[in-house]
Amino acid sequence: MPKRAVVLLSGGVDSTTTLAIAKSQGFDCYALSFSYGQRHNIELVAARRVADAIGVVEHKIVEIDLRAFGGSALTADIAVPKDRYDVEAQHAAPLPSADIPVTYVPARNTIFLSFALAWAEVLGAQDIFLGVNALDYSGYPDCRPEYIAAFQQMADLATKAGVGGARLRIHTPLIQLTKAQIIRKGRELGVDFELTLSCYDPSPAGEPCGHCDACLLRAKGFAEAAAYHSPLPVAQ
Repeated sequence: MPKRAVVLLSGGVDSTTTLAIAKSQGFDCYALSFSYGQRHNIELVAARRVADAIGVVEHKIVEIDLRAFGGSALTADIAVPKDRYDVEAQHAAPLPSADIPVTYVPARNTIFLSFALAWAEVLGAQDIFLGVNALDYSGYPDCRPEYIAAFQQMADLATKAGVGGARLRIHTPLIQLTKAQIIRKGRELGVDFELTLSCYDPSPAGEPCGHCDACLLRAKGFAEAAAYHSPLPVAQ
């Protein structure tokens, strides 16, 4: 039986690096992307490019419409916040805010991981890879280690594989890496980041805005990756 893994793939820096890590660990990779009503739907073009370049057994794009609920700048007529980060400062952090940004899509990772669990069970895969990050990120609650641990416990209880003893493992190899470390890891694995797209508010032609959280975190990561070197933690 081949060693199979479902990899959530958005077409951005983090999910692309995660796919490359899974591939480097010897997994036959099945990429899973979502057309969920996001304003940056053009990211799926990048996801297809990445899946083709890195090489996957199959790439599914599942259509769900989270615009039915809205509640996010990515799925409703709400302005995408711009220039929240000071990218000129070394190791820049989010500007002080008590609020989770409006680019948070309610329950998105829970929905995506649930689909990944379902496909993994059908494939007979025991591994799911997710590119969440808890250091250089926008402050989303479903990117934290506590959330992943809780979802892992739920998966153990809620799936046929889990109750049968064939545990579905959720891998988050980037969760404790900075964006610069993620980029360095991707480069080590031969990732072509020119294929990726990170912007929350791209032009109709796919040009990044350069000012949203995703663009600024990306710029910060590439600048720091070029400026300094720090040890890479062992991937989970």
